[in-house]
Amino acid sequence: MNILILGSGVVGVTTAYYLAKQGHEVTVVDRQSSPAMETSHANAGQVSFGYSTPWAAPGIPYKAMKWLTQTHAPLKMSATLEPFQYAWMTQMLANCTESRYAVNKSRMVRVSEYSRLAIDALREETGIRYEDRQQGLTQLFRTEKQVEAVQQDIKVLREFGVDFQELDMAGAIQYEPALDRVKEKFVGALRMVGDQTGDCFAFTNKLTDLCKEMGVKFIFDTDIHGLEDNAGQITGVKTSIGLLKADHYVVAMGSFSRHLMKHVGIDLPVYPVKGYSLTLPITNYDAAPVSTIMDETYKVAITRFDDRIRVAGTAELSGYNLDLPEKRRATIAMVVSDVFPDGGDVEKAEFWTGLRPMTPDGTPIIGKTKFSNLSLNTGHGTLGWTMSCGSSRLLADLISGNTPEIDPTDLDVARYR
Repeated sequence: MNILILGSGVVGVTTAYYLAKQGHEVTVVDRQSSPAMETSHANAGQVSFGYSTPWAAPGIPYKAMKWLTQTHAPLKMSATLEPFQYAWMTQMLANCTESRYAVNKSRMVRVSEYSRLAIDALREETGIRYEDRQQGLTQLFRTEKQVEAVQQDIKVLREFGVDFQELDMAGAIQYEPALDRVKEKFVGALRMVGDQTGDCFAFTNKLTDLCKEMGVKFIFDTDIHGLEDNAGQITGVKTSIGLLKADHYVVAMGSFSRHLMKHVGIDLPVYPVKGYSLTLPITNYDAAPVSTIMDETYKVAITRFDDRIRVAGTAELSGYNLDLPEKRRATIAMVVSDVFPDGGDVEKAEFWTGLRPMTPDGTPIIGKTKFSNLSLNTGHGTLGWTMSCGSSRLLADLISGNTPEIDPTDLDVARYR
């Protein structure tokens, strides 16, 4: 089958890889000049299967009201004139119940645990390297209330057989020795044993090279204007280089998927939640993280690369705004300086922003649409890389007519009807 994939971020490229593995003729189209130039470019660097958690959770409405008045808070909002911003927020708030959280968390863990198996297999099959480490993620708690609140997540982890450890600070320091310098600031930790780290930009580009060796064609510097449809099928993609045709089409355009789908009558509740990152050189290897640390209070991830530290966080609702305000930089710089004060040089950090494609329930949108030859792989939020291999392998099986290795129920766009 001839398949056209729209988007060359980590989700688009992994989709191309798994479809090519199944013998399809694959073409990837993107407006950028190379892969992973948008949200996949400088993300948190964590592949966090065990940390797959919806932002919509019990207590979030109350917390959000407090966060909006705090200087260093995980959530920020700038009002826009777009009605969709408020409609999406309403949907998200409706998912902040205990029952909805449990359902959404279980869906996300289902995809992410499958993704863990998929990326491990991919690494073994291809030998791909991307400054990767398989040394877990440590979620740090500053209050006993946070320790109590995580017990609901632990129930889901147990249900799906996810390997984890509940640790006091002495236990956390065994895995992250540099925390001994700041141990008085925290009361405990949850370690996700199977979580991994690495450079998503490097991963996506190296996988692109492997895809090319498999025969995948990449068309860059090409704007995607819209879809043509007729009689329940997509008949082509309108682009800046003309109409592109295929047997099957996959939309993996992250936050920009919604605009494309809107013109063919599919309402995707995918909002561009803005995030920020700093990448700083390590100055003291003994004072730097070993893997990924997640500061639960600020929702900031601190990840170790070979000779760099990547710090990422903040969820900002401000539309398609890519400005880099100094006050956002200050928050994530404060957290890395507080947790690893001697680990890296914040003054030499590279500041970046990207738009995470977030659904109101946190679960990505994977699978079929009302058009028989159009599929979606989008809406992964902050967990695009984490879920990319699993969601792409699942979608490849669905498109090829194979029996999927995990249950695809309630993962496609039909769950929002």
